Amino acid sequence: MATIEGRHQRNHLTEVDRGDVAGRTAPRTGGARPAAYAWALARIALGWVFLWAFLDKTFGWGFATPADKAWVQGGSPTTGFLKGTADNALGGFYAGLAGQGWVDLLFMLGLLGVGGALIVGAGMRIAAVAGGLMMVLMWAAALPLATNPFMDDHIVYAIVLAGLALANASDTLGIGARWGRTDLVKRLPILK
Repeated sequence: MATIEGRHQRNHLTEVDRGDVAGRTAPRTGGARPAAYAWALARIALGWVFLWAFLDKTFGWGFATPADKAWVQGGSPTTGFLKGTADNALGGFYAGLAGQGWVDLLFMLGLLGVGGALIVGAGMRIAAVAGGLMMVLMWAAALPLATNPFMDDHIVYAIVLAGLALANASDTLGIGARWGRTDLVKRLPILK
């Protein structure tokens, strides 16, 4: 509370931070708010989606990628998806990218980088942009969508990635707060 001319005035941000909603006050324990934990869990879960895709495509653990099609066995992590887009609106463009080494490398680095950044909570801004771009490109490759005129999980993931970065989701259950105080991040805030 702030003191103005001998009176106490309630600060709106303090009320929101404590959890006041429509006159109801949620008890606080001094830690992060429940919404911060929800965003943090969403960050870690989505990070695992990206990291798992990297691991399964790299080693062919048999979930989405059979062992003989693993990247370490010479398989292409992009061929299956991109070749499957041949009949779609942008299929000619995307099918032409399938199996090219530079496309495979960028895709796999994107999966690893975005997944790792989300799980540890550092580099969220870059991860949100890179992951969002990957999701929008994959969405565009699937056009026209079979089950909805325009919305699918790729767009939802892109929106969630933006929300994670904007909500500073890396500060709870992650190293984001400490990472943000480093000299490097202070000089280059995009690395937050």
